[in-house]
Amino acid sequence: MTKRKYRSVCVKDARSELLAERGGMGLVVGIDIAKETQFAAFMSRELEVVGIVRFDHPSETRAFVSLLEDVRTQVGDIDVVMEPSGVYGDAIRYTLTKAGFDVHRVSPKRTHDAAEVFDGVPSLHDAKAASIIAKLHLDGASSPWPVRPEGERDLVAQLRVIELHHKQARKGRNRLEALTARHWPELTHILDLKTATLIELLMAFGGPQAVSERPEEVRALMRSVGRGKIAPEKIERVIESAGSTVGMPPTPGEVLAIQAIAAETRRNQHATREAMNVLKRLTEQDAAVAALRPVVGMKTAATIVAAVGDPGGYPSAKGLMKAMGLNLRIHSSGKRKPGKERITKRGNGMVRMMLWLAALRKIKSDRVVRAWYESKVSRDGGRRPLAIVAVMRKLVQGLWHVARGATFDSRLLFDVRRLELV
Repeated sequence: MTKRKYRSVCVKDARSELLAERGGMGLVVGIDIAKETQFAAFMSRELEVVGIVRFDHPSETRAFVSLLEDVRTQVGDIDVVMEPSGVYGDAIRYTLTKAGFDVHRVSPKRTHDAAEVFDGVPSLHDAKAASIIAKLHLDGASSPWPVRPEGERDLVAQLRVIELHHKQARKGRNRLEALTARHWPELTHILDLKTATLIELLMAFGGPQAVSERPEEVRALMRSVGRGKIAPEKIERVIESAGSTVGMPPTPGEVLAIQAIAAETRRNQHATREAMNVLKRLTEQDAAVAALRPVVGMKTAATIVAAVGDPGGYPSAKGLMKAMGLNLRIHSSGKRKPGKERITKRGNGMVRMMLWLAALRKIKSDRVVRAWYESKVSRDGGRRPLAIVAVMRKLVQGLWHVARGATFDSRLLFDVRRLELV
């Protein structure tokens, strides 16, 4: 390998004339994104690196863009390609797009895998990564990466708000589960931990002692929160269990802690519901949401479009599945037996949770889906979660076709002949 092959120069010392002269007609600029110092490799169409420029972001970003503009006036054509490294490159991408440059992206995994092939050395550093990114673009391994429209960005932002409150509510429920197991283990056998009634009961009373001492207040609260749908017998069981619990009596400080955790959990539940309503309003006029809504419902449709965009815009159902983290991976090597196939779980987890619920609804309401699900459970030795994930993957295939104008028909997703349906 040539000595100082990856030597870089500061953007202040870079000469646009020299880069243009060496590059000839047309250049590709590959940028390795980092938190502060960025490296940009200028590569000719003949795959020759004509220069590597480094600049600090954000203090020298405008100087770098100005350098690119000067080079563009001389060579006439510049493609900029980057890795989607979290959010660190978004400001640079926006600045480049605003200056009129076409920005493309390359998968970080492709860059990693090409390290040794590129120069015969397995090491990977910033300057080399920038050169690999430029070459991958010339090899056709990149895709356009425009800045998302404001409407889509609003959906993504709202989805983050939903995910934030949902995670906090789940953490709160987990804490309450641990505390009730210590102080009042009978409670979760009577009421589901997710119910508003259980959480507000703990908010108001904090522990079994107060519930046992104030039964009339407990009855009024549970009837009010449960909107009259909780059976009187269940309410009496809660009060009775409070007086005879085998749990450890909580201290006054522990009671306050339970009440505080329950209150925060309930607040996050309310906030999740309000944020979901905002997302629904934002997507009321969206054509993609309108297409998916009859199949999976409004909330799930809105979440899918917010997380991955229009499903019909993907070139294949497999591409949509990959964007949702539902594509399968398996690890095997040599004599090692292949492991179990598992989904990658990449991307937004909220969309998978909503699809899980949508799959459960389809299993309950669609006889074809239900028959295939039961058959899958039987084949897999009774492992129902695996069968639900399989239904989710089938459902995504159907949603891709629906987004492209087809009518959802579960008989087209499953082999009906083998299900022995009457």
